[in-house]
Amino acid sequence: MNMQEKLIMIVEDEPKIAALVQDYLLVQGGFQSRIVDRGDRVLEEFHAAEPGLVLLDLMLPGLDGIEVCKQLRAISQVPIIMVTARVEEIDRLLGLELGADDYVCKPFSPRELVARVKAVLRRSGASNNGPDDIEIDRERFIACFKGRDLGLTPVEFSLLQVLSAHPGRVFSRDQLMDGMYSDYRIVSDRAVDTHVKNLRRKLFEASGKEDMIKSVYGMGYRYES
Repeated sequence: MNMQEKLIMIVEDEPKIAALVQDYLLVQGGFQSRIVDRGDRVLEEFHAAEPGLVLLDLMLPGLDGIEVCKQLRAISQVPIIMVTARVEEIDRLLGLELGADDYVCKPFSPRELVARVKAVLRRSGASNNGPDDIEIDRERFIACFKGRDLGLTPVEFSLLQVLSAHPGRVFSRDQLMDGMYSDYRIVSDRAVDTHVKNLRRKLFEASGKEDMIKSVYGMGYRYES
C-alpha cells in the first residue's frame, strides 16, 4: 500500500473544519478520509476503517483527545497527529508522552496540515521498513539500534523517546526537561547538554552516525534519523 492509498481518520467535532480538512487531503494529497465527530466512537471506527493515520483533535465530546490517544496507543502504533486550539497545550502534551507523532495548532493552514500528514506517513514508512531502526520498548525502558541495547539511563531513554518521536523538530532545553523529568525538578541547561552529549556518544558507538542529534544554535536540539 503506497502513501496515497492510506485512509486518514479525521477526529473533529467542528463540521466545517472537518470538511475543509477532508477536501484538502483529497485535492492536495490524494488521500481518502473518514470523519469521526466524537471521541467515544473512535475505537469502533478505527477497527472498522483501519486507517493509516489519525488526525486527532484535543477537545472532543464523549471522550477527550488525550484519552483517545491513550486508547489507540494501547492497541496500535498508527501515526497520530494531535490538533489543539491552544499553543501552550503542546508542551503539556509532550510531557504526557502520549506517543503522538506530531502536533498542530489551530488555526492551521490546510496546506501545512497536508504536508505534515505526508511527512509523518513518510517517517512511519521508513521506521517500519528501514534496516537501521531505533527500537524503543516503552514497557521495559530499553532502546536498541539494530537489535543492540544502547544501555541508556532512564533520563537518556526519555530524551531519546521525545526527540526520535519528532524527527526534524527543534526542541528547546525547557521542552526537553519537561520530557526527561516527570517530577518537574529544576535542572540547569548544562545538565541537559550533558545528557544529550552522553546520548550522542551511545548512538554513535552503536550506529557510527555522529549527527543523529544536531545542535541548533540558540534554540536547542533536533533528531535526524
